[in-house]
Order: sequence, then C-alpha cells, then structure tokens
Amino acid sequence: MNVASTQRIEELLRMTAIILCAVCACLTPARTARAAASSIDDYNVVFESPCKDYHGAMPLGNGDIGISAWVEENGDLLFYIGKTDAYDDNNRLLKLGLVRVKLTPSLVTPGVPYRQELMVGSGEFIVKAGKPGEDTTIRLWVDANQPVIHVDVQSKRLLITRVSFETWRTKERKIEGQELAMGFGDPIRPDYNNVPSPLPAIQYPDTILSNQKNRIVWYHHNTRSAWSATMKNQGLQTVMNGNLDPLLDRIFGAVIAAKEMVSESDTLLKSTTPRLEHKIEICVMTQLRSKPQWWKTVLEGAIAKSEKVDPQKALEAHRKWWRDFWNRSWINVSGAPDAQSTTQGYVLQRYLTICGGRGNAPLKFNGSIFTLPREYDADYRRWGGAIWFQNTRLLYWPMLAAGDFDAMQPFFRTYLSALPLAKMRTSIYYNHDGAFFPETMYAWGAYSSVDYGWNRDKEPIGFATNPYIRSYWSGGLELSTMMLEYYAYSQDKKFATDILLPLASDIVKFYDKHYKRDANGKIRFEPAQSLETWHTALNPLPEIAGLKCVLTRLLELPGNLTTAAQRSEWKRMLGELPELPTKTEGGKAYLLPAESFSNSMNAENPELYAVFPYGLFGVGRDDLEIGRETYARRRNPGNNCWWQDDIHSAYLGMAGEARSKVAGRFANKNADFRFPGTYGPGLDELPDMDHGGVGRIALQSMLMQPVGDKILLFPAWPKEWNVEFKLHAPRQTIIEGVYRNGKVEQLKVVPASRAKDVVKMDPQ
Repeated sequence: MNVASTQRIEELLRMTAIILCAVCACLTPARTARAAASSIDDYNVVFESPCKDYHGAMPLGNGDIGISAWVEENGDLLFYIGKTDAYDDNNRLLKLGLVRVKLTPSLVTPGVPYRQELMVGSGEFIVKAGKPGEDTTIRLWVDANQPVIHVDVQSKRLLITRVSFETWRTKERKIEGQELAMGFGDPIRPDYNNVPSPLPAIQYPDTILSNQKNRIVWYHHNTRSAWSATMKNQGLQTVMNGNLDPLLDRIFGAVIAAKEMVSESDTLLKSTTPRLEHKIEICVMTQLRSKPQWWKTVLEGAIAKSEKVDPQKALEAHRKWWRDFWNRSWINVSGAPDAQSTTQGYVLQRYLTICGGRGNAPLKFNGSIFTLPREYDADYRRWGGAIWFQNTRLLYWPMLAAGDFDAMQPFFRTYLSALPLAKMRTSIYYNHDGAFFPETMYAWGAYSSVDYGWNRDKEPIGFATNPYIRSYWSGGLELSTMMLEYYAYSQDKKFATDILLPLASDIVKFYDKHYKRDANGKIRFEPAQSLETWHTALNPLPEIAGLKCVLTRLLELPGNLTTAAQRSEWKRMLGELPELPTKTEGGKAYLLPAESFSNSMNAENPELYAVFPYGLFGVGRDDLEIGRETYARRRNPGNNCWWQDDIHSAYLGMAGEARSKVAGRFANKNADFRFPGTYGPGLDELPDMDHGGVGRIALQSMLMQPVGDKILLFPAWPKEWNVEFKLHAPRQTIIEGVYRNGKVEQLKVVPASRAKDVVKMDPQ
C-alpha cells in the first residue's frame, strides 16, 4: 500500500470516529433489540403436512443432547437421540436409539388440518392436528438446563398413548467395507501405504433392562477399547502409564418414564386409560469409567433432580435460556431477493451449532449429533469419529462475533486435556520440547489410527503413513490464533493463564526446536507441506504466517501474563522467520503456498491463509492489493463445504464477490430434506457443518472486522442489503446498529469509550 493510500485511510479513521461518537449519543437501543427479538420467529420452520420418513426430521438440542424429530403420515412421532460424548469402544459417535410415540386415535387423519412448527427462538417442536374442538398438540423440547427430553401431549379428545424404544444394535456385528471407511472408497487406501487394522471393528449390542417398574431403561457399555492398541502402535506406551482409558467402561443411555403409563414390555409403555394429557420424560446420561449399576444410580439422581422442578417452570426457564441466547447477537439482512435466504441460513446454522455445541466433546463437523441413516444406520458418518482440525475450526470462529463464548469451551478443553500427551509424544518422536497436534486426532490426542497407519514394519516411530497429514501440524498455530482472539474478545485473564498460554507457548516452542536455521539464521521449514494440498514444500506460507501472527499477538499480551524469558524467546523467534513467499508478475505481487512446492493432492488455497485466519492482508491492513491479486490467482475457487472464497473475499473488501458467494452458499440446500438448514453432504457428511460455518464467518466479516484497536463496520457490505445487527468485538465491546436504504439509522457501541475506535466504511 502506498503512502497516499495510508494517509487517506488514517484520515477516514479520524473523521468517522468523530461522527460515530456523535451518533452513538442519541440512539435508542431498545428499538433494535425489540426488532431482532421479534424477527427470530420469521425463521421458524413450518410444515402443513406430515413426513414420509426421516427426510423431514427437525433438529432440537440443549447443546449436549440432540434429537432429530418428525411425524410420519400414520401419525407416529419419531426421533433419534444423539449425545456429544456417546463414543463407543471404536471411537464411533453413536446414536442412543430411536423413540416412537403413537397416539390412538391417530394424530394424523387425511384431509384434516395439520401443522408443525420448529420454534427456533425457543428450541421447541410443536405439532397441532385435528378438527377444531378435537385437535391435539404435541410439544417436544430438550431442556436447556437439564439432561431431559420432554414430550408433552395435550388433546381435546381422549387418547391412548404408547411410547417405545427401538435400537438397531441388537447383536454383535462386524463393521467392514464402505461402512467402516472414514471417507470415500475402501478404508485401506493405497495412497496411505496402509494395511488393515489388527483390531476388528465390532459393533456390540445395547443392553435393555428388564422389569423396570413402568420405565424403559437402556444403555451402551464399552467393555472393550481400542485405546491400548492405538497407543502402543503409535509408540506411546510410556504415556499410558498413569493414564486411564478414555473409552473403556464409558456408558451412555437413557430412561423413558411417564406418569399414568405402564410397561407392556421392556421397550413399550402404554397409558393406563384414555387421557387428555400425557407427559413423557426421557433422561439421558453418560458416565466415564463407570459400571452399569453406578451409571443407573447417577441416572436416578438426575431423574430425582428433574422431578423436583415444576414442569411449567422448567419450560419457562428453558425459554428464557433461548431468549438470552438470541439476544446475545443477531444479523438480519433484508432489502433484496437473496437477503432473506441468507439470513435464514445464518440463523439456522447458528441454531444447529448451539443445539450440539455445549456438551462434553467438540462439535463434529461431519453431521454433529444429527446424522441420519442415509447410507447405513444412523451411527454411520463419513470421515469417522476423529477430530479434523481444519474442518472443526470453521464451526468455532463465528462464535466470537456472535458472543457464544460458552460453546467454545469444549473445543479448547479438548486440546488442553491432550496437551500432556502432545508434549510427551514430541519428546518421544523428535527428542525435543514443545507440543504438536496432528490434523486428525482422537479426543485424547493420539493420531487417528488410519492416518498414523498400522504398517510399522519399515516406518520409523512418529512417521504417519497418510501423506495428506504427515507433516501437517499448523492447526496448532490456528488454534493459538483463535485462543488469542478469544482472550481479546473476553479479556478473561484466567483463560489466558490456564488455557491460552500453556497451549500456545508449547505449540510455538515446537516450531522453534523442530526446524534448523539456514545460513542467514532464518528458520528453514523442511521437510514440510502446505496444508493437505502441497505434500512437498519448503517454507510453507501457513507456518510462516501463523507464527508471525501468533508471536506478534503473544508479545502484545499484558506484561503481567507472560514472563520476560518468554517474551525474549518470542521476539527472537519472530526475527528468525523467513519472509512470506511471494512472486511478482507483470508488476503485480502475490502470495505463494510456499517458497517451493510440488505434488499437489488436494484443493485448498494455502496462500490465502495470510488473509484468513491470520489477518496479515486485507481491508485496513497493509498490502491489500497483494491479497486481492492472490485471490484472483487462487488455484482452487469454491464456495461449497470447506472452500472459503466467501471469507477471503469479505476480508479483502470485495463486497459484490462476497455477497454472491455467501448468498449462493446459503441457498445451496439439500433438496431431499425438509429442514432448510440441511447442507451437504458435499465432501463431508449431512448436515455439513463446515458449509454453514464458512457462511457465518463470511457474513460477519462482511459486516464487521476488528483490525488492531479499530473495528471496521461494513468493510465488504453490499449497499443493496439492509441490515439490523448486534455483534461482539474485542475488549468486551458490543455493537448494535441498523443500516437501511444507504444510511446508518442507528448505532450503539458498548462501552461508549470504544466508539472512537469504530470506523464506518462505505457499503459498495
């Protein structure tokens, strides 16, 4: 960027800060909040007919327990139950089972009014059917404050209600072939130089308890585990000492209970007499390192706690939680044909994310806890049960601006708990300090077995047979960047000392110790790769950009959070980084994936990591034109699944391009499913959480981008789009505003002292 351009931007910053301070003094924020609160109902999902099968399923959840519910044409209500920590002995994330509620007379009668509505504002699924004066209403909700699923039936005619549990895990069964595959094709991939696992993948049956006094009780108990063999295969025997198996004796299951209902069998309850009202409660529980009787005792305690709460008060508290959630933030776009579907996509993706995002394990990018039996049973998901960082991160970045800090904790906690293993593994594999995290790993930190490989006859310890992730460790740098951003937003010093610094300092130390210096004293990243795309690379851009970003941000932390020794090491290391790889053609400079690179095997654009997530190029930053030229020359364009044209164009201030990409993404729904927030499967699984996550990041970035101490508003906003918004920004800042018909009608900045740092840019 030339001097004149820099002076113009600085002048713009000064002028707009003065204007914003004046505007902020005369606003009426209650009007904005009321508008946003009422508009959430506009995105409820309403059907006027029942469904043929699970293709009509609606998602509900309390952050840990999720259900996919639908009403079939025969009037039966069905729903799958998922839970964030229901991992079996093979580390497959299982469904708990299927529940069926049948009413007699039937809920559905041909030619009679029928209406169902997913209330996204309150996390409720309401079905109303029948003639006036004889209608029946079912209210289904997963308590935001208790591990309980509620099915409330109210009718103006007497009904017999039956509730039953169904499981497909009825006997021991070997999982093999495509069903076992982590992705496409056979799980034994020639390009991974892999061999079959010596551990057969066995699906073991659930246990259904007998004689449970008018209850249905079932559980899945891991009496075996792949942990020990996995750790030994990866040379981590010493790490096992003193550590407990994370899969063995994990028990997950539930109990179904209903007053005035009795057991007809171990899997069926029936109301004793016809009634106008029926209440069914399902309490769901996971216990680690437990035994069936202990699990049942804890479950009974949860049931007793739930029963002490008045049902109406529980529903009111549930609704309050959801009101508070939606009042944290919002983006409502209008004014053009593509605006409504864009807002709908944003709203439903945020809803889907929070429904499965407050549990004991990170969100699964490949279906979350809402997978459906598309190819096999409801337990199957492409790409398996491991964490894939590059995919998973896309679900967490938009939580910052949305203010959903609580939902980020499971992600951070997982990596913190895996840090001791990561440090010991680094010492064992490479004989130096620091910590690295592989791109694909189990929640306890070990490599995914199919990626590390079982063929160890000729491979040295630490050598991953999967070339796509062999030297791909830069996810740790992006994790560090995300944590630094979290601290910037929350100002949570305990988070900085307990989570951010322990992780980031050891991740940075790994790069310091792992690579040699060249003749000029610069770090030489070799052998290395540039993401999964370029398998042979020297000085890859994601590593250099990531370290430049992380080291700079660590040095900017308050001095009382870090030591002088740490700051000295970080400053030294920052000076030892090579320059970002670039090339100039026709007088135009652009970024490269690495200083040298070959053997392309995937479809990413590593060079654009300097734009996002590392924010070195873009609007309000130096060398905007280099970023734009890099985007124009990108090798792999796309706005589907995890492709990020939407985000990059937003960061580069290209409003028209960003609008086209984001609107197209949110309009790209799976037509076979009735829930309009169902994306994918794309390259992943259905629902494709990556797809919606990228869209959310991009829409937020079109509207607001923090740059240093400044907050840019409308950096890539199309002038044809009106918008009401409330977003979070660094230093515990919240910005509410209304932009309509080319004018900013309302704007409020909290705290008011931050108004001087807000820069309003002109929509394009």
